[in-house]
Amino acid sequence: MEEQNHFLSTQEHVFTTDVNRWRILKGLAQQHRHTSTKAENHLWQALRGGQLGLRFRRQHAIGSFIVDFVCLTAWLVVEVDGEVHNEPNQAEYDQNRTIELEKRGFQVIRFPNNEVLTQTETVLQRIREQLNSR
Repeated sequence: MEEQNHFLSTQEHVFTTDVNRWRILKGLAQQHRHTSTKAENHLWQALRGGQLGLRFRRQHAIGSFIVDFVCLTAWLVVEVDGEVHNEPNQAEYDQNRTIELEKRGFQVIRFPNNEVLTQTETVLQRIREQLNSR
């Protein structure tokens, strides 16, 4: 990873997409916040308000994507995946999306809905570990 993509930034990457794209994605991100899955809502309750020591945003635009959760300070994206993510076309899309986010300097971790709902503390521990390693 390039030196410019150092971790634990405070101001870099506040603007994670260009202005024209942001105008389009902002409304979509707001819609996603209102139509979140049960697992996304459950995880958000544990991430919001800096409960893990750093601030997370939900349904945030990065490039041409809207990610479920991102900690901009640590350059960490957290995705919560439902059953549709097991479909071959969706899995390929997710893989390409992860590659694009990693090119921008983000680390991406994914959790299935079921794991978020039934093993929340394990999920949070993995997120903490990633935050601490950044």
